[in-house]
Formats: sequence, structure tokens, C-alpha cells
Amino acid sequence: MAKIVLDPLTRIEGHLRIETRIAGGQVAEAWSKGEMFRGFEALLQGRDPLDAPVITQRICGVCPISHAISSCKAIESACGLRVPANGLYLRNLILGANYLQSHILHFYHLSALDFVKVEALLGYTGRDPVLVDLKNWAESEIRTNRVLPVAPFLPKLPGDYAADPQWNLGALANYVEALEIRQEAHRMAALLGGKMPHAATLVPGGVTCVADAAVLEDFRARLRRVRRFIERCYIPDVLQAARLYPSYADIGRGPARFLSYGVFDEGASTWMPAGTVNGKGHEPLNLALIHEDTTSGFYRGNHKSHPKDAAAPIPQPDKPRAYSWLKAPRYNGLSYEVGPLARLVVAAAAGERSISQSLSALLRETGLREEQLPSTLGRHAARALEAQLLAARMEQWLDAMQPGAPAIVPYKNRDAGSGVGLVEAPRGALGHWITLKAGRIGSYQCVVPSTWNFSPRDAEQNPGPVESALVGTPVNEAYQGLEVARVVRAFDPCIACAVH
Repeated sequence: MAKIVLDPLTRIEGHLRIETRIAGGQVAEAWSKGEMFRGFEALLQGRDPLDAPVITQRICGVCPISHAISSCKAIESACGLRVPANGLYLRNLILGANYLQSHILHFYHLSALDFVKVEALLGYTGRDPVLVDLKNWAESEIRTNRVLPVAPFLPKLPGDYAADPQWNLGALANYVEALEIRQEAHRMAALLGGKMPHAATLVPGGVTCVADAAVLEDFRARLRRVRRFIERCYIPDVLQAARLYPSYADIGRGPARFLSYGVFDEGASTWMPAGTVNGKGHEPLNLALIHEDTTSGFYRGNHKSHPKDAAAPIPQPDKPRAYSWLKAPRYNGLSYEVGPLARLVVAAAAGERSISQSLSALLRETGLREEQLPSTLGRHAARALEAQLLAARMEQWLDAMQPGAPAIVPYKNRDAGSGVGLVEAPRGALGHWITLKAGRIGSYQCVVPSTWNFSPRDAEQNPGPVESALVGTPVNEAYQGLEVARVVRAFDPCIACAVH
């Protein structure tokens, strides 16, 4: 059997190696290998609980808000704290801004170049100032003696890139504008979070910032700029990618099982509901069915542990038959996909009418059938749709804010207790489990989105979602793994999180 190995897979967060075996012109087997170890769970032991939201944000600079909120929720669960309505809305707005930044980053700056013929830029003869500047820069780069001129646009893997000049040049122009829009989303988060990345105002009990009417209107103005970009560029670009690359509606299926913890608190419920979908409609989430398997991980022992019972893992880099620094989360013994697609599928199955209607409209516009949602194109389309829906919902949270009302309750630690904080990060289901002993952190466990999606094989040798999604992917060996990279990047890997 031939092999295609991508190591490192670039334009992602973290260090990831993808190995595949090729038979009959398609992927027959695949292995997803996390290539680094960090140990956050061990370093949290014995610390003051208030340290946890600060430290866990450092797991990731792309999605730190999710870790802060999940950590705060775990402590609030253990200490019996209830966040006021204003605090919940502020958290939603900070998290929402981080979502928008992350989704735009993923499509334009991490994934789009898999579908864009960058060389079209060199033949541009128009007058668009962005494209003219970009072309002049590219030509000057090529004239230098740099090892990799025009990075990150070139060099690129050879492949079946669409020749449509409107698509290629438009996507490159939007790539540049998206840099500014991401910066605007960061400013939104910093307005309420104090700074970004790694917000300073998210603490157990609520949010410490004082959001007066002027701050909220500043946030709203920036949100509307981001929202216009989503409507004018992001959604149309994803729809055009679906038209130009229709085969990717049938590539990258994965397990077609979906899990969501629910996200964006609105009183006692969440805007996007929790639950699972496994071919039988919506099922309520049962946290007791979650465990992490370390059989294929470089950790001592072959354990299947619920996060609330698990100890900090002990590294064993020479462990026989292990091949990744990721654990293998499972729900009721099965791998589940998490992320924007999972959130939308679960919400629609749970009867969230607005999301269900929007998902149906997306299917009509992309030409996808419902059974094609779990696919490379389906994941990109779901992420864009979620950005569109979220930007609109954030306006409602701004309207619901009550200036001057409390956003935080006093924090009071407990000598002993346990808690869990569940949230959805941009990339999917995120849970933090904490136990308190003598008022300090006794144990701390994180189960993060990319650990679910990029998990290795479990004790039964069942592959993780990305490993199974790669099987059956048609490949042209002359393209050096481009088709494999397209499937993997559609999951938006965050491997520094996954190996936390």
C-alpha cells in the first residue's frame, strides 16, 4: 500500500501528523497523531480555584474565552454560585465575539487556500487596490532569494484548483479584508473582556466589567461591521466553494454521530441546546456516558475513565502501540463529532425552529442533501451559517442588557466539593471537571473539542471522527495529500487544546 503522510499539517493550530494508507486510489486507513504534550491538568493541582480560569485560558490563544467560561462554570457548580442575567449576557457577547473571530480565521486564513488558485493573482490586470497591492507584493517576493517567497500563499500543493478568476481573486481580496474583520472581533471581545486574547474580566460569579450604554453601543457598531462582512463575503464565498467543488459534499463523512453541550445561556436554558444525534433524532445528554480512553495515547496504563474520576495522566512516550498525545473521548462507547455542524444538527433535531429553518435554507442554497451535511463542504457551510445566526443573536443580547444591573455575585470558596462546567467552544464541546480539597484544586480534567474530533483509536480499535472521515477520500498521489488536507482542515483542528 502507498502512504501519504502530512507532517506537520500546516495552517492549523498546534502540531498534527496525519498518516494514511492508500489503496485503489483512495484512503483505506488513517491515523491522527497529536505531536506535543503540555500537562495543564497536573499543574493546576493544589492551586487556588481562582487560578483556574486564568491558567486554562493559556491552553489556547484562539479560543481562550471558552476555557475561561467553562472553568468559571465548574467552580460555580462546585461552590453553588449563580451568575446574574447581565453576567450571562456579557459572557455570551464576549464568547460570541471570539466565535466570530475564530470562524472567519478558520475559513479565510486556514482553509480557503486549499480551494484557491493563488497563481491567478500574478495575472491580475484590474484596478482593485487590494489586489494590485497584493500582486505587487507577490512579484517583489518572487524576485527575492527567500526560501519561501509569498508565504503563506505560496508554495502550494499541486491540485485540482478551480480556474474561475472571479472566485480566486475575490477570495484573495476577502482574505485580506478578513484580517481587519478578525481584528474588529478581537476589539469587541476586549471591550468587555478587558483584553484579548486571555480576557481579564471572566471570573467565578460573573463578569467584572462595567458595561455602560456607551460601551455597549461601541460593541454594537463593531458587531454590525463584522456582520456585514459575513453577509457580503463569508456566506457567498462558502456558497461559491460548494458550487465549484461539489464532490466534497460526498467526501469526509465521519461517524455521522453528533454531540453538543449547549451554549449561550439565556436564563435557565441555552440558545443552542444540548444533546446528541445518532441517527434516531435528538437524545438528551447523559454526562455519565462520557469517558476518555488512553489505549492509544502516550500515557501510562490503558484506562477508561470518566473525567470526574480521572487523575492527571502520566506521560509514557515509549508506550507500545500508542501513537498520539491525545486521549480518545467516547460517548456510550462511540466516537462523536463535535463543532458547528454538530451544534446545528443537534439544535435542529431538538426543535429549535429558527435554526432548523436556517439549516433547511442552507441545504437549498448549497444544493446539499441532508445526508451530505457530514462532509467537508457541510462543515464549512455549517460554520458560516452559525456565524451568520450568532451575529444576529448577539444584537438581541445587547438589547436585553440592563445598564447598571449587577453582572457578578460575590465569590465564596468551599473546602470540599466538585463541579463541572460545560460550554461549546468554536470547535465544539468543551468540559472542565474540578474537585476541591481543603479549599484547593484536588483534581482538574478538561475534555476539549479537538480531543473528540482528532482522537486516536480506542481499546476496541475504533477510529476517531477525523480518522473515519478520511477513509474513502479519493486521492491523486501527484497532489501530495491535498485532498487529505482539505478533509482534515474542515474540522478546524486546535491541537494545542487537544493535548492540553
